[in-house]
Amino acid sequence: MGPVAVTGATGFVGQALLDKAAAQGIAIRALARREQAPRGGVEWVSGDLADGAALARLVEGARAVLHIAGVVNAPDREGFHTGNVDGTEALVAAASNAKVERFVFVSSLAAREPGLSAYGRSKRHAEEIVQTSQLDWTIVRPPAIYGPRDREVLELFRAARWRVVPMPPPGRSSLLHVADLARLLLALVPGLPVARQRIFEPDDGREGGWSHGEFARAIGAAVERGVWVPHLPRRVLLMVARIDRLLRRDGAKLTADRVGYMTHPDWVCAPAKAPPADLWQAQVSTADGLAATARWYRAQNWL
Repeated sequence: MGPVAVTGATGFVGQALLDKAAAQGIAIRALARREQAPRGGVEWVSGDLADGAALARLVEGARAVLHIAGVVNAPDREGFHTGNVDGTEALVAAASNAKVERFVFVSSLAAREPGLSAYGRSKRHAEEIVQTSQLDWTIVRPPAIYGPRDREVLELFRAARWRVVPMPPPGRSSLLHVADLARLLLALVPGLPVARQRIFEPDDGREGGWSHGEFARAIGAAVERGVWVPHLPRRVLLMVARIDRLLRRDGAKLTADRVGYMTHPDWVCAPAKAPPADLWQAQVSTADGLAATARWYRAQNWL
């Protein structure tokens, strides 16, 4: 049986997936733009999603492709399109040419509302490329993901130490620990009938998700702080995004595009799109997961 081909293996989600694959004895062949240290059970392929020869090497003889790589922050629409649409198209073509039947694509809940952001549009477009292929596909739309190695939610943990956690206007969202997402992706590799040609929206099992205030207070509890949670209006967030762009240019974390989907009030996973319970269920409670994440941040001197 061939290895599982993985893109995005060096990122936050990808690293968690490599940990789970190692624990399960699953051989991985992973694409990486830069040279990587040797890792048991992992064959590294040098290249990126624009490198056709590298993609051919990646998928040759693979039993499945897990497409995790993606652009979550870009200075313009072209950056999102190149990374998320062109990259997915090239990988689907490589998998098809190599006759790799199974293809699991990590999209985003942002794809539900493509009109809100260039990021969401690019993810929706990429989903359509996967859906119209001849591959045996499953699409996973994760909600907000957190856990060790994550640098996005880290900023909220740092804010919580000062007892103030600014959030977008009131709304609700679902959450999921990265280890639970990694388990789901590996569970989808065999291509069981219940998962074929399906879009899944996995979460932590909390009905109705979390309000922004509840999430902020849960982070405060994880760092043992009571926190104040001001909700910043859209116009304020856009102003902060402009300042961030001036200061950090293409490295800005808060962009106008991000404000577009951050201020949407409903990022709760749809119960009808939950993975079948006999295939996968979340194992990490969010309270425990946030506390463990805070401990990991402290151990790495990130917090």
